[in-house]
Amino acid sequence: MTSSSPIVIVGAGVLGLCTAFELHRRGRAVLVVDPGEVNASLVAAGMIAPAMESAIDDVSPDYARLFRAGRDLWPDFAAAAGIALAHRPAEWRGGDLDRMEARLRALAFDARRESDRVATDEDYQVEPTQALAALRRALGDAVVAGTVTTITRIDGGWRLEVGDRWLHAEAVVLATGACDAVAGLPDVARRLIEEIQPIRGQIGVAAEHLVDHVVRGPGAYVAPMASGAVIGATMEPGRRDTTPDAEASERLTQAGWAALGRSPEPLSIEWRVGIRGATADGLPLAGAAPGEEGLFMALAPRRNGWLLGPLVGAVVADAIEGRTASPHARALDPGRF
Repeated sequence: MTSSSPIVIVGAGVLGLCTAFELHRRGRAVLVVDPGEVNASLVAAGMIAPAMESAIDDVSPDYARLFRAGRDLWPDFAAAAGIALAHRPAEWRGGDLDRMEARLRALAFDARRESDRVATDEDYQVEPTQALAALRRALGDAVVAGTVTTITRIDGGWRLEVGDRWLHAEAVVLATGACDAVAGLPDVARRLIEEIQPIRGQIGVAAEHLVDHVVRGPGAYVAPMASGAVIGATMEPGRRDTTPDAEASERLTQAGWAALGRSPEPLSIEWRVGIRGATADGLPLAGAAPGEEGLFMALAPRRNGWLLGPLVGAVVADAIEGRTASPHARALDPGRF
């Protein structure tokens, strides 16, 4: 069985779906091939947090500007896709408050110092379950279940094997997370994917309502979720195992209570693990695969997949359409490696 679609997106995490939706709202025909696995985008707190993430990681001003640009695309993108975007204060408690306040201000983020915390109003949050469902709903029948096992260049485009079905595409977007390279990819694209570092992330979803906004502290954050609260998160480079670790669970729980300034209480927590991908410089691969006409990438956002989703989608869509690149496209260009 063979069918055609101008643009096929391989993968249905946040970068794949954001890219597909951006192309869809530009009037382009797309097809998203979803392998159906629980991906790292779902095992996340939905942080769109340029201020806190920039300060915690002590990033450069250029990175902070890029993260802010990613956030600034969210209000319009969320409204178009039907995603509920929460704009709440974010707080840092514990540790060196003077240093945290200084980092935020040095990167041009607002910061309010209170007696035992530093707060900012520059961060947003989405509910991953709701956001992914909204993107799927907006794309409708363009999201199909299946696993791409082979990709082959053909005259005028690409041929993808999906089970007993063959897809012909004018362009292909690889949004496969931290997964192995699909068989048949050109050497340059395969090498870039092989160099993506897996990062294991563990979070806990608590049934209890613990906070009304994001609270961070040394070693953990606690954030509101529709089901109660989320406690996270580990960042363990080089690991691909997905069984929750009891020691990490205890460490995160204790750090979470410390951030809240409360004594530990019994909680009903479901621990989850997702595998993220990261490049050597911590920024995603977004744009055209080097030297391969019609092949594009939307991969490896480290822990900033939700923050950078619309920006990655716009950069990839611009590259596909041959538009003038956004000012941030060079920083995400797969050719930089």
